[in-house]
Amino acid sequence: MNVFGSLLGAASRRAAAAPSSATSLRGALRNADGQLRTGWLARRACYSTLLPPNPWNNAIARMDAADDQGAGASSSAPPSSSGSSGDSSDSSDGGNNSSASDSAPPPPPSSSESPPPSGAPTSIQRQSVPEVYPQVLALPIARRPLFPGFYKAVVVRDPQVVAAIKEMMKRGQPYLGAFLLKDDQTDSDVITDLDSVHPVGVFAQITSVFSANSGAGTATGAGKEDDKSGQPQQEGLTAVLYPHRRIRITDLVKAGGKGPAMVKVESAEQPAAEDGQVPTPPATPEPENTDSLHPAPLQTSFLHKHDISIVNIENLPTQPYNKDDQYIRAFMAEIVTVFKDIAQLNPLFRDQITNFSINQVASNVFDEPDKLADFAAAVSAGEVRELQDVLEALSVEDRLRKALLVLKKELINAQLQSKLSRDVDSKIAKRQREYYLMEQLKNIKKELGIESDGKDRLIEKLRERAAQLKMPEPVRKVFDEELAKLQGLEPAASEANVTRNYLDWLTQIPWGVHTPENYSIAHAVKVLDEDHYGLKDVKDRILEFLAVGKLRGSVQGKIICLSGPPGVGKTSIGKSIARALNRQFFRFSVGGLTDVAEIKGHRRTYVGALPGKIIQALKRCGTENPLVLIDEVDKVGRGYNGDPSSALLEMLDPEQNTAFLDHYMDVPVDLSRVLFVCTANVLDTIPAPLLDRMEVIEVSGYVSEEKAQIAARYLAPQAKEASGLADADIELETAAVEVLIKDYCRESGVRNLKKHIEKIYRKASLNIVRDLGEDVLPEAAAQPETATAEDAESAAAEHKPPPETAHHVEDSIPKQDEAEDPSVTSAARQPLKVPDTVHVRITPENLKQYVGPPVYFRDRLYPRQPPAGVSTGLGYLGNGSGATMPIEATSMPGKGSLQLTGKLGEVIRESAQIALSWTKAHAVELGIATDEKSPLFGDRDIHVHMPEGSIGKEGPSAGTALLSAFVSLFTRTPVSPDIAMTGEISLGGQVLPVGGLKEKILAAHRAGIKLVLAPAANRADIEENVPQSVKEGIRFVYVEDVREVLHEVFKDTEAEKKWRETLPLPEA
Repeated sequence: MNVFGSLLGAASRRAAAAPSSATSLRGALRNADGQLRTGWLARRACYSTLLPPNPWNNAIARMDAADDQGAGASSSAPPSSSGSSGDSSDSSDGGNNSSASDSAPPPPPSSSESPPPSGAPTSIQRQSVPEVYPQVLALPIARRPLFPGFYKAVVVRDPQVVAAIKEMMKRGQPYLGAFLLKDDQTDSDVITDLDSVHPVGVFAQITSVFSANSGAGTATGAGKEDDKSGQPQQEGLTAVLYPHRRIRITDLVKAGGKGPAMVKVESAEQPAAEDGQVPTPPATPEPENTDSLHPAPLQTSFLHKHDISIVNIENLPTQPYNKDDQYIRAFMAEIVTVFKDIAQLNPLFRDQITNFSINQVASNVFDEPDKLADFAAAVSAGEVRELQDVLEALSVEDRLRKALLVLKKELINAQLQSKLSRDVDSKIAKRQREYYLMEQLKNIKKELGIESDGKDRLIEKLRERAAQLKMPEPVRKVFDEELAKLQGLEPAASEANVTRNYLDWLTQIPWGVHTPENYSIAHAVKVLDEDHYGLKDVKDRILEFLAVGKLRGSVQGKIICLSGPPGVGKTSIGKSIARALNRQFFRFSVGGLTDVAEIKGHRRTYVGALPGKIIQALKRCGTENPLVLIDEVDKVGRGYNGDPSSALLEMLDPEQNTAFLDHYMDVPVDLSRVLFVCTANVLDTIPAPLLDRMEVIEVSGYVSEEKAQIAARYLAPQAKEASGLADADIELETAAVEVLIKDYCRESGVRNLKKHIEKIYRKASLNIVRDLGEDVLPEAAAQPETATAEDAESAAAEHKPPPETAHHVEDSIPKQDEAEDPSVTSAARQPLKVPDTVHVRITPENLKQYVGPPVYFRDRLYPRQPPAGVSTGLGYLGNGSGATMPIEATSMPGKGSLQLTGKLGEVIRESAQIALSWTKAHAVELGIATDEKSPLFGDRDIHVHMPEGSIGKEGPSAGTALLSAFVSLFTRTPVSPDIAMTGEISLGGQVLPVGGLKEKILAAHRAGIKLVLAPAANRADIEENVPQSVKEGIRFVYVEDVREVLHEVFKDTEAEKKWRETLPLPEA
C-alpha cells in the first residue's frame, strides 16, 4: 500500500535498486538517511539558535564512519552502529561536539549480518538497552514532551547535573528519565517535588554531548539569559537524547537542589514543522570499556554523590492491539491524509515525512500504528497538555485519536498561514505591478507629451474654476497661498488631501454668482395663491419685499420668522416664496441641534471636517442669493458642544452677515443677499437676542371656511390622485367636509384634515377593489402570451452558440426556467381602471363608515340654563385651536379655603385667587354680605373646577369668567349659556388684553355663542384679523373694568338693578 505517496515510493525504489542482501539494503538505507539528515539539518540551521549548525554534521559523519568500521567506543554513548573516541574524542572536538536534535541513528545490524573479524582492534560486543533500570537521573523538560523514537537536544546548566551526565557517559550508562514540567516558567534542572512534573515521561539514552558555552553553543537560550543578567556564564552542555519507551515515576528517591537554569528543549522555540523528529529503531549502546568484551553490570549508586534528582520508575508498555481493527485503520488513514495535506503546504513537513518513511522498520506504516501516532505528535506544534495526553495514552486507539486531534489543528494553522501568505503576496504583487505600469505610463505620456501627471491636472482644474469666479481679494489671496502649498506637497501626504478638499470647497462657493430675481407682483400673487389659500399677512409681506426691490433695482437679504401652530403651512410657504421670487431653495432643520459645528463648520484640523450648513447651502444652490428656510428655530437644543442658537446670531444679523466667518472656510462669506425664512411654533423659547434679529409674522390658524376651501382646492384632489382614483367618479361632498372639520378636525392647521381626507379615499379604494373582485385585475392581461413549443425550440436554436465556443458563452444565456420565473419580472404593473358604472358619494350620513365616530361631541357643557356658579370662558389650546371652557364654582361649609381642580396651571390659579379676592373686597356692594364683618366667607369652602381635566389649562385669560362664576355663586344668579368671555383681570378690577382672539372667537362661533366679552385693548385685533363670516351672529362687548363685565353678564336681573346704585359703572 502506498501510504505516503511519492515519499514512501522513493524509499521503495531505493531499496529495490540496492543489493539483495540484508547488509547491502541496510547500507543503502543508511546512506540515504545520512543524506536526508544532512540536507534537513542544513535547512534547520537557518531557524534554530539552540544547536550549532556545523558540528552536528561532523558528529553524524563520525557516527556513520564508526558504524562502517564496526568499532569505536565513545563516551557520548552513540546509537547502535555508531561510536566516538571516548574521552579523548570529547576533549579533542571541544566546541565542535554537537547533538543530532530531531535526527535518527542508523538501524541496527540484522541477525544475518556477520560480525566483524575478531582480530580487528575496533570490534566490540554490543549490549541492548536495559529493560529494567534500577534508578535513573530525572531531568525536567520544558515546553513540550519527548516521544519514543525521536531525537531531541536539551541544554543543561546545573553544574551538578552536568557532572552527573559526564560521569554517566564515562561509565557507559547514558540513561535518564525525561519528564515534562507542569509550569513553563520553572527554572530548574532538578525535580524538588513530584507535583512539579508530569509523572509520565520517557526513558531516554544520551547519544552525544558537547559544551554549551563553546563556539556556537554560546548562542543557546540559557546562555543569552545569563548574558542579560550580567552574571558570569556557568558551564553547561548540550545533550542529544533518544527516547526508547514510556515510563512513570513511582518514587522520588532523591530531590535535587535548585539549579540556576532549567532544561530547555533546543528546538522548542521553533515551529513544530521545524523541530519535527525522525523515528528510528531502538538503539543499542556500546560499553565504554573497550578492553572487556562483556557488558558491565548497571550500577547507579554513583549518582547519589551528585546533588541531582533520582527517581524509581516503571515501564509503561503499549496495550495490546489488533492492527486490523477498523477504528485503528480508520484513524491511521485519516492521519496519513492529514500528513499529505500538511506536506503540500509546508516543505519542512515533507522532509520529516520522507525521513520517517525511510527509517520505518516495517514496510507498511499501517503495521506500526503506535509509532505513527508518536510521529504525528512529535512533529506537531500543539498545546503542551494535548501533547502530554498523547504521551500518556497507552491504548493505541486512544493515542491515535488524540494525535489526530493535534494534527488537525496543525493542518488548520498551516492552511491559515498559507492563505495569509498568498493574500499578502497577491496584494504586494498587485501593487508592485500597478506601480510599475503607472510609472511606465507616466514616462510614455511624458515622452509623447500627451498630458502631465494627476497633480498638475488637478491644479490646472482648480485654476480654471477660480478664474470663472469673482473672488474677493482676501479670498483670492488665500486661494493662491493654498494652491502654492498643494504644489509643494506629495500626493500621498495627508496634508495634501486636506488642502485639496479645502481648495475644492473654496472654488465651489458661488462667488459673485446669483440668479436673476422676478419682481413681478402679478406673478408672485399667482404663485402664492396657487400654492396656499389665505395667509394674507405672509403674502402681503412678500409683495412688499418685491415692491422695494423693484423700486431700488436690488434687494437685501431679510430674516423673516413665521410663527404659528402646527399644520398651517409655514414650511410649504417657504417653497412658494422661493418659486415666486425665482430663487433657489434650501431647507435645513435645527430642531434638537446641539452642535455649533453644524452652523459654523468644523476646524480643518479634524478628520472628515466639513463647512457649516449655510456654506453647504450656497454650494448646493450655486448662487449667492438663495432662499434658506431654517425650520423649527424654536426647538434648538443646547449641549456640551455649545449653543447653536447663539451661533445663529451672526448668521441672521443683517449688519454682520456681510462677512460671515465659517470655521472651515476661514474666509469671510457675504450672506447679505440670502433671504432667510425661519419657522417656529412658539416664540417663548427663542432667545431674545435672536428674536430681535428677525421680523416675526404671525401665521394664525384657518377658520372653518378656509379649511373647506383648502380641502376642495388642494387636499381632496391630491388625496384622490394618490389613491389611484383620479379618473373615478368619487365625490366628497362639501357638507361632509364641513362635518369633518367640525367633528373631527378642529385644529388650526390642516395637517389632520389632510390625513382624514386621505383615509376617506383609501377606504373608498378598498371598497371598490373588493366590489369589483379579483377577476378584473390587470395582472393576467399584462402577462405575455405563452409561447408554443415550436417557438421556444426555434428561439433556442437561434441563440445556440457554435459547438466550438459553446463552453465560453453558456453562462451568458439565461436558462429557460430562470427566464420564466414568476417571482422575477421587469414588466411594469398596469393600473386598474375603475369602470364608469362605479359611483361613490361621501355624505355626512356615511362619513362614519370612512373615518369612524366623531372626536368632538359638543361645544357646550350646559346646552340649557346652567345652575348658579357656572360661566363660560374662551381658551387657546396647545394645538393652535380655540375652545369654550366652562367654569364651575360651588361652596360648602368649611374654613374659608379655595380648592381648584381640572389640571390648572400656576397662572390660572393666581387668576382665581385674584377674582375671589375682588369678590370678597366688594361683597357689600354686590349685596353678598350685609357688612364687612359678615362670616359668609369665613365658614365656607369654595371649590372651582374646569371640566376636561385631561387637558392642561394655563394662562390669565380666564379672569373675567372666574369672577363671573364667583358672583353668580354668591348671588345665586345663573349666567346665560349664550354668553362667553375672555380677559385678564387685575386686583383693582381692570380688564387686561389677552392673545389668541381669532381662535377663541372661532370656537365661540362654532358653539353658537351670541355675546362675547373681550378686553377693549383687543378690539383692533378682532376687527382686523377675525373674518366677517365668523363675526356674523355674535355681538362683541369690549370692556375695561370688571364692573362693566358684571353689568353686561347679569343685565336686567334683580342683582344688577341693585348694582346700578351700589356698584355703578365707571365714568367714561
